Amino acid sequence: MRPASVLSLQGLVPFYVNATAGTTVYGAFDPLNAIADICQQHTLWMHVDAAWGGGLLMSDRHKMKLQGIERACSVTWNPHKMMGVPLQCSAILIKKRGLLQECNDFGAEYLFQTDKNYDVSYDTGDKSIQCGRHVDVFKFWLMWKAKGSEGFGSQVNKCLENAEYLYDELQRRTDFELVLKNKPEHSNVCFWYIPPSLRGLTPGPDRDARLHQVAPRIKGRMMAKGSVMIGYQPLGDKVNFFRCVFSNPATQREDIDFLLDEIPELGNDL
Repeated sequence: MRPASVLSLQGLVPFYVNATAGTTVYGAFDPLNAIADICQQHTLWMHVDAAWGGGLLMSDRHKMKLQGIERACSVTWNPHKMMGVPLQCSAILIKKRGLLQECNDFGAEYLFQTDKNYDVSYDTGDKSIQCGRHVDVFKFWLMWKAKGSEGFGSQVNKCLENAEYLYDELQRRTDFELVLKNKPEHSNVCFWYIPPSLRGLTPGPDRDARLHQVAPRIKGRMMAKGSVMIGYQPLGDKVNFFRCVFSNPATQREDIDFLLDEIPELGNDL
């Protein structure tokens, strides 16, 4: 969001702030309480995109990263991500009771007749932004009944423990370089593999151009061999890097060790 002073010069009035809890690439969390203070001071709608990071609320160990989310006017959350609920399962939560229905209520007579022989207040389809998506919550409810909050919390903790293990192992090795030096906030770990041919090069455009090709070529070899799957991407001024995201609690440290051995095996000659 642009500064209010810039917007006012253009005759625009800000009304909405979007905060993120668990960014897609880095898994970073915005300071929600600080943002909520600003929104409260200026009467701004505060929305939190917690599609990826919302699952941390299930973990007693990590839920503090979402402090302030209760002050948001609206929140999005995708249980089909960290929670492992089958696709598709997305939620939008609105603090003001009735507002979602007021915004979406169309009153289609062919769907919501008012003269039915039961209490029509149970016809809640008009408050949904996607009328045919009600089965989403049933999938999540069934999993919650089976696992419980503690089960979901253990699942989240295991994924973040795996991320910390990978982060620690990357710090120990000289053939890898972390994109971010800080400990990961979520289960995202971003890194480069530096093949022997690039380790003596001075940082600069030439090294960046060559490093940019490393991750895609290794990924191609992974696909051909069928040994492992991991994504890569550039971001801003950072050339292609691997982005490892843990969302499956069945992943073990041996799997991470295999990944760290397999990447040099496939890219040592680049």
